[in-house]
Amino acid sequence: MARVARHLMIHGRVQGVWYRAWTVETARALHVSGWVRNRLDGSVEAHVEGDAAAVDAFLVHARQGPPAAQVDRIDVDDIAPSGLTGFEKHPTG
Repeated sequence: MARVARHLMIHGRVQGVWYRAWTVETARALHVSGWVRNRLDGSVEAHVEGDAAAVDAFLVHARQGPPAAQVDRIDVDDIAPSGLTGFEKHPTG
C-alpha cells in the first residue's frame, strides 16, 4: 500500500477544546503517524502520514473533531512522506 502524507491547517474553534489531544488519540487509533500543534493565530497545524485509506479516514474525522470543537475548514496540502513513526503533540509554533 502506498504511503501518503498531508499537511493540515485546521481553522475554527479548535484551541482550548482538546483538539490536539483528540488528534493524537484518533491518529493512533487509525495507525497514522505525524504530529499536531497549536498555532499562534488560533489554528491547529498537523502532519499526518501513512496508508492512503487511513489518512483519508483521519481527514474525515478531523473535519468533525472533538465534541467542543467547531471546524470551519481544513487546508490540506499533499507533501512527501518523511517516514515518521508514532504520533506526537508538539509545542505551539
